[in-house]
Amino acid sequence: MKVKAPLRVLVLVQEGLIPPDQATPDEVHEAPWKMEYGIIKTLRGLGHTVIPLPVSTNLGVIRAAMDEEKPQIAFNCLEGFDEVSTWDANVVAYLEMLKLPYTGCNSRGLLLGRDKSLAKKLLSYHRIAVPRFLIVPLGRKVKRPKQLAFPLFVKSLTMDSSIGISQASVVETDAKLQERVAFIHESIGTDALVEQYIEGRELYVGILGNQRLQALPVWELSFAQMPEESQKIATERLKWSLAYREKHGIDTGAAELEPAASRAIQDVCKRTFRILMMSGFARVDLRLTPGGRAYVLEANPNPQLAPDEDFASSAVAAGIKYPELIQRLLTLGLRWETTRN
Repeated sequence: MKVKAPLRVLVLVQEGLIPPDQATPDEVHEAPWKMEYGIIKTLRGLGHTVIPLPVSTNLGVIRAAMDEEKPQIAFNCLEGFDEVSTWDANVVAYLEMLKLPYTGCNSRGLLLGRDKSLAKKLLSYHRIAVPRFLIVPLGRKVKRPKQLAFPLFVKSLTMDSSIGISQASVVETDAKLQERVAFIHESIGTDALVEQYIEGRELYVGILGNQRLQALPVWELSFAQMPEESQKIATERLKWSLAYREKHGIDTGAAELEPAASRAIQDVCKRTFRILMMSGFARVDLRLTPGGRAYVLEANPNPQLAPDEDFASSAVAAGIKYPELIQRLLTLGLRWETTRN
């Protein structure tokens, strides 16, 4: 696939994640820069001129690259700024002020999506089912309201990629709840989100678009060989350890659902995307109870884009090959009007 009008693309990459020009499939598979490698290689294969730019603690490098390289769009691979995950919204706001088109979610959608507490409040207001929850600010003790019954799930309010999540994240006593909240405060360094644990199937839905949205096929995380006593949750170890996933038969793929159920879940995810004022692309995470009720757990406005990760795999299932997906993200970025934000 070659595009008719190649672009000059500034690829914003976390410092230390600039990939090599060439790598073997085995090297790429376990590399921390596998997403960046896939994106840059694909952009070049499409005929675009690619300018990788490491960004660490100084936004001025973006302005300098604009003046020197004259990019037409920025492909945003950043998941934070200056080691603060929620500051990715600030970087995008800076791009908006520079009037440089960019891929991915706008600054307001990033801000709303990153704040799981605010996102849940907005979704609940619009009658989207979300788990009951409580925020425990950094350094404070838990005061659990009676209506927030066990079991409960404890995680970081702002961190993604399952950081800080383990089997111990699901708690069934007040003592374990206090212990786990203290772990989040001390080890992760963020406020803790305590929410109702929803027993059921773990589902993901990718969304593409700005005003007109496309929901990708409903994707499911399966736990084929997990021990009965283990919680079926996406832990940090599951996310990052290939050996762990292979040992327990953990895999993702298209969810087996009735067509009407799939459409209903996709519609909920499109509504979530719009309520949180997102653009470009995002992934909505859900739990589907045995009774068939879907709860939105969170909406990730900046999901992983590596060729072998869930978003790209579900796009392929929808007939969108990886080069087409990357090109579509460029097109959506060029068409997004920041003044709508």
